[in-house]
Amino acid sequence: MELMNEDLAALHARIDRTNELLQRMLAEVAKTPSTHAIFVDAGYLYAAAGRLVAGTEDRRAFDLDAEGLIDALIDRARTVFADSRLLRVYWYDGARRRIHTAEQQTIAELPDVKVRLGNLNANNQQKGVDSLIRTDLESLARHRSISDAALLGGDEDLVSAVEAAQGYGARVHLWGIEAPEGRNQAEPLLWEVDSQRTLDLDFFKPYVSRRAAQAYEATTGRPTREDVRFVGAQIAAKWLVARGRDTLVELLPGHPYLPGSVDQDLLVEAEGLLQYSLRGQADLRRALRDGFWDHLQTQY
Repeated sequence: MELMNEDLAALHARIDRTNELLQRMLAEVAKTPSTHAIFVDAGYLYAAAGRLVAGTEDRRAFDLDAEGLIDALIDRARTVFADSRLLRVYWYDGARRRIHTAEQQTIAELPDVKVRLGNLNANNQQKGVDSLIRTDLESLARHRSISDAALLGGDEDLVSAVEAAQGYGARVHLWGIEAPEGRNQAEPLLWEVDSQRTLDLDFFKPYVSRRAAQAYEATTGRPTREDVRFVGAQIAAKWLVARGRDTLVELLPGHPYLPGSVDQDLLVEAEGLLQYSLRGQADLRRALRDGFWDHLQTQY
């Protein structure tokens, strides 16, 4: 009988120690702040916000103040997740050969922002963006790096990303953009998320503005060398403002050659302004670079 009482006493002591450890663990968990991240499908953002504010999904027809908009999204998340800290904003977009455009490079340099690039096909359609979102959502949830995810997107292909994150205990909150008519988010995606919010016209108005007119009016046929040369100079002037003089002055010793990534950015932006492909047009490509260098050298 005495031995049984000793065994019971030892058992109670072990239970007490276990309870004490559990209480300590719960106390530590309570002290650990929740963490959230914002995931932005830029393709959806440009199309839906452009349609809402500027009446078009064509990126070339409007300007987006990405820095101001990202700050606004962070502020909104701070309100929604009041007792949580921001991990970062993930910005998913497409680019030819996954080479940053000037705009994407500017966004990537913002604090607390990570740019992830999928590819662009010949029809300017994004490829691989949804899989990047899924990879990040699943990885961050699996490693307990986030407790909540604000997802700004609308594609049905994002359902698997939502399910993957939820499988590891993260909550996924879908943010949408007001649609002038109908819906711009897939129903299966709406069904899977933990909550839904819609950002309206007033939210986006300060950050989206329609361009009054293209600096270069597209021609119906092949542009002239002078047309292309002018566009090259125009892009150089724009880059001086966006990228800074110190960044571009580093290119001068390499004249007449441009680094591959810079040359690709120049090509993509010029094709957007010209609405004409310069691929395989060696003489026009040279005219584009000449115009770029002409403007750059007049500034130094």
